[in-house]
Amino acid sequence: MKRLLVTLAISLLSGCAHDSDALRRDHGYVLEWIGERPLIDNSHLTMTLGEDGRAYGSGGCNHWFAAYRLEGDAISFGPVGSTRRLCAPALMEQERRFFDALGHVQRWDLSNVQQLQLWPAEGLPLRLWLEED
Repeated sequence: MKRLLVTLAISLLSGCAHDSDALRRDHGYVLEWIGERPLIDNSHLTMTLGEDGRAYGSGGCNHWFAAYRLEGDAISFGPVGSTRRLCAPALMEQERRFFDALGHVQRWDLSNVQQLQLWPAEGLPLRLWLEED
């Protein structure tokens, strides 16, 4: 009985969806958190996962792109490329943290409130909301 309760608690806390169909492709997501830190006010970081295996979006200052691979709940991103526009130092640092974090992502899930979470091997996830149509 105790084992069943522990398994149930872990399932609820770790998110509820690992079905690749639950991950929306060719539709934008808006980043809310990078690990333990929320985004700078009024910055807008986005991600779209194309059906063709290419991810792209806005890093808050520059447009970015990377290959990605999805297998079940495993997801990984290749090296991130971007345009080379300069912005305020705080925005550039946030963008760098985002690009670095993408390189460490290993799995995804949807939280209980349907927020996409991209998890590194250690630490807290990138958290994204589906953009409204």
